[in-house]
Amino acid sequence: MYDIEARHIIEALRSGVPSRAVGQYFSEARPKIMKEISSRLEMVCDERRSSGMVISGKYGEGKTHLLNTVFNLAHSDNMVVSYLSLSKETPMDKLYLVYQKLIQNTYLPKREQPGFLQELQKLSANSPVANEMQLFAAKHLETDKLYYLFRSYLNTEDSDEKFLLQADLEGDFIANAPLKKIYRRIFNQTVKYNQNFTKTKHCGDYFSFMSHLFTQLGYQGWVILIDETELMGRLGKKARLNAYRNMAQFLLPELCPEATFSMFALSASYTEDVIESKHEYENLAAIYPTEPEPARTVLELLVKAPQLLPLAKEEISKILSKIQEFHGRAYNWTPNVSIASLIESTQSGGYLLRTKIRAAIEFLDQLYQYGKAGKTTVNELGEETFTEDVPSIEELTD
Repeated sequence: MYDIEARHIIEALRSGVPSRAVGQYFSEARPKIMKEISSRLEMVCDERRSSGMVISGKYGEGKTHLLNTVFNLAHSDNMVVSYLSLSKETPMDKLYLVYQKLIQNTYLPKREQPGFLQELQKLSANSPVANEMQLFAAKHLETDKLYYLFRSYLNTEDSDEKFLLQADLEGDFIANAPLKKIYRRIFNQTVKYNQNFTKTKHCGDYFSFMSHLFTQLGYQGWVILIDETELMGRLGKKARLNAYRNMAQFLLPELCPEATFSMFALSASYTEDVIESKHEYENLAAIYPTEPEPARTVLELLVKAPQLLPLAKEEISKILSKIQEFHGRAYNWTPNVSIASLIESTQSGGYLLRTKIRAAIEFLDQLYQYGKAGKTTVNELGEETFTEDVPSIEELTD
């Protein structure tokens, strides 16, 4: 009888699609950078000190696998984890879209499916956590919208109102006027904002609110993992600079929400292909001559991001040995092959870790099916491109 979990691991590795399960079982590689990440997580858990970091690597060299490893490590530390891959629909220059997608992909410890609002549904209006969150929203955010919204959420008995307010917390922001109307109906009081909330300016309030909420609910902190960061390179000039400014809210400790650790995975070629070739420092000086920070600091972090180097032979041997074990469990057989032969089977596939893994699996597949193996046929595919999207009318008129 084959092992279902082992079959899942092998099929995920064969496809080249990163998997949380793979990250759980293949976490021994890259001990130096994992030691630094573990230290950052400990600072969040023990001292509530927030920070962020950027890692870079070539295509197929294990960036996403590393993020999945951090995902599992954070869950083992009782931390909430949100995972997002940037895309054209979720660009880093629009923080409100990033928030919405992150919340949709937020996982509580020991939960296989995303979602956390079930925790809010357990709160009574006068519970200690509810009172603390209302005080925090009233006193410690840039706007007081979330105070009125959260208080209304806790006290309404109207299912339609509850749905609207819950959707707002998930990033489908309710307009100011309907919220004021709901609050007035529940409490018979007129809402007077200290300033009107706009999602393009004040979305940071939601990150701060959620980070505080997670600690109040008893979790050790919030880990935010963002993949495909290099897709910022396809944005227009102003949008890229705005994206760097938004990144600062996750990378610079003085700007981070409380008890958070954020990690961005970036292509190793980003500095050459975008920062240098598109003259980002000159762009910054032209567009923000008097306020280059915090974008300049973020650019420096991107340039200096530690790169995932090809694994050492010993590390590759350990990974291939584990693949051999999982392949045997997945198909209920005993691979009678030396690690040296398995390593040899990966040589024609190129230097990328992903292609080495797939070549090894193809080699084991052939042994399993035919009792012997020929030359593997896995090739290195996929290269990043940083062609800008069609510029907006505003950019054309600059």
